[in-house]
Amino acid sequence: MPFQLSPGVAVVEKDFTSIVPAVSTAAGGFAGVFQWGPCLQPVTINSENDLVRRFGKPTDANFQSFFTAANFLSYTNNLLVVRADTLTHRNAVASVSGTLQSVSLSNAGSGYTSLPTVTFSAPQITGGVTATGTALLSGGGVTAVTVATGGSGYIAATVTFSAPQISGGNNATGTATIVGGAITAIAITNAGSGYTAAPTVTITSSSGTGATVGVVTIQASTIVGITTTNTGTGYTAAPTVTITGGGGTGAAATATIQVGGVKILNENDYLALWSTGTGVNGEWAAKCPGTLGNAIKVSMCGNTAAFATWEYKAEFDSAPGTSDYAASVSGSNDEIHVIIIDNDGRWTGQPGAVLEKFAYVSKASDAKRADGTNNYYKDVINGRSEYIWWTDFPLNTGNTAPVTDWGTIAAANAFDDCGNKTYVLAGGADALNATDGQLQTAWDIFRDDTRYDVSLLPLGKASSTVANFVIALVESRKDCMVFVSPQDVSSGDIIQNSQYQTGAIDKIVAYRNALPSTSYASMDSGYKYQYDRYNDKYRFVPLNGDVAGLCARTDYTNDPWFSPGGLNRGQIKNVVKLAVHLTKTDRDTLYKAGINPVVNFPGDGTVLFGDKTLLAKPSAFDRINVRRLFIVLEKAVATAAKFQLFEFNDGFTRAQFRNLVEPFLRDVQGRRGITDFVVKCDDSNNTGEVIDRNEFVADIFIKPNRSINFITLNFVAARSGINFSEIGA
Repeated sequence: MPFQLSPGVAVVEKDFTSIVPAVSTAAGGFAGVFQWGPCLQPVTINSENDLVRRFGKPTDANFQSFFTAANFLSYTNNLLVVRADTLTHRNAVASVSGTLQSVSLSNAGSGYTSLPTVTFSAPQITGGVTATGTALLSGGGVTAVTVATGGSGYIAATVTFSAPQISGGNNATGTATIVGGAITAIAITNAGSGYTAAPTVTITSSSGTGATVGVVTIQASTIVGITTTNTGTGYTAAPTVTITGGGGTGAAATATIQVGGVKILNENDYLALWSTGTGVNGEWAAKCPGTLGNAIKVSMCGNTAAFATWEYKAEFDSAPGTSDYAASVSGSNDEIHVIIIDNDGRWTGQPGAVLEKFAYVSKASDAKRADGTNNYYKDVINGRSEYIWWTDFPLNTGNTAPVTDWGTIAAANAFDDCGNKTYVLAGGADALNATDGQLQTAWDIFRDDTRYDVSLLPLGKASSTVANFVIALVESRKDCMVFVSPQDVSSGDIIQNSQYQTGAIDKIVAYRNALPSTSYASMDSGYKYQYDRYNDKYRFVPLNGDVAGLCARTDYTNDPWFSPGGLNRGQIKNVVKLAVHLTKTDRDTLYKAGINPVVNFPGDGTVLFGDKTLLAKPSAFDRINVRRLFIVLEKAVATAAKFQLFEFNDGFTRAQFRNLVEPFLRDVQGRRGITDFVVKCDDSNNTGEVIDRNEFVADIFIKPNRSINFITLNFVAARSGINFSEIGA
């Protein structure tokens, strides 16, 4: 407290009410492939219905991701979901046509001796323009000539090539460039084919002295890429690519083409933003891809005259005009109305139903509402809409050019007009085929433990590559666990012990052997067969969503340090059958390898019948309940310990820390988490040397409670006249 210079009363309040706080233990995290929704942006989901609303229904391509998340949510209500990027993400856009974005060769052809002609054909809308392109050559033909000495005195020259060739090879031809009477370069007009060694180049002319030629580069004579010089417009489906000419003896190359929006990922993108160009009305992009793309309609109105004939005028109180903010700075005509429509009933079941409305938003970048909040239409829509993303300015009223002053400040600006316009968003695509690398990118978002407080990470269907990546991630965090289900390490198939597949137990163990020894991961025995009510069919789904869910439910019914396995807490929901039926011998084999069997007991249901982690070393941490106990203790005590930073390392601070931690540990002991503990924080472990290094040391000794895994029942028969104490009872 400060010193007082004259008599008075100083009131000082000190807070010694610090406690060890409660920490999150049941929050889940999941990264997978979904039909639509924000990409690489975590979203908190609290129910299966919420999952459908934010990320779409399951399909044949992504049902394992969907149901892993949905199964976890059937046990609890807190899951942070990240949608992975995939190979074919393209947004649906408000363009009247698609443009050719890329060409992928599926057959490079062979034997080309000059550049072949590339033509494109596909269904096009009226006014579409056919794309054109050029092919790049590599190999077998001559691709470059280096002139060693240019000679002199030439007024013209002929270039000829000769060399050993395979049967059917063609001689290359070329022309020489002459500057100041000397040859400076040779341009190859026909690369030839079939050369097995660098050919000899000779130059002849009616005048001048003979030049000599240096190195000729030979490569393989196949097309390695196609560069489009005109992307074309008006495509309604991926066009066919035909490659002809060039003198090649090999097969004509074939190709596939991507038509749709350009994928540019950042933390704000919902798949991708449309890259607009001349004649492309790319004002809006849907926050959803292909199969859902045509389900969204956007309509907007920008002035009073257009409002009179606008089909959605009844949804708004009055026509847009000039906002109070724009009027206050001598601006005008800045307001617009925007409405989002369920075009085909995909979202509400009623075609034409209104999904969202944005009334009286402003074209001015600095516009404010009366309450001071931002009213610029781009920011309002991108911040609040769950269906669309603003990308570029619309065309003016006459559809002759984009408006020019939208997004500028309101002062003294009479904003351009767009009349009323309606767009159906189309051209999206997503094959839901994320690579291991793309899944790792999505999972890596959870590496930031300060932003994302998660404790349980079900992995879904994942290769051992992805599993190893996520295990390394949780080991770096040390405050959560990952739950894994096996798949065939060689093929990626679901493991079943049906008549069509043998060696299921060996395949499960092989997957486990591809993973490291760790106490931060747990592995179950495979997949369950469950009903997909969205598609009216049955699916095999990984069990790790359920096992993680059992841990979350155990937190609510008991505590994190209780085992999630067994008949009391290990009941798996929504099971028709299991992919792998386990005998007692099978369960022994799996449990020895650290794999927790999921077993169907007739009359008792389907049960998680184990609680091991993947730690190979015999230890208390080879059980899920002990690992989760220490996660809770370490996380809670570490959170409380942060408030000791920058205090003095003296007896008072150390006593204060002990008084903070010991009541918390006594509470855990009373709730059966530990059997005994000691908190050591005194001069013996905070020596002068420790204090001089500005460090603070506390040793916390814990005796964890153990779950029962093996029960022995000894039944002893005794004679009628015997006293039980005589036989040790």
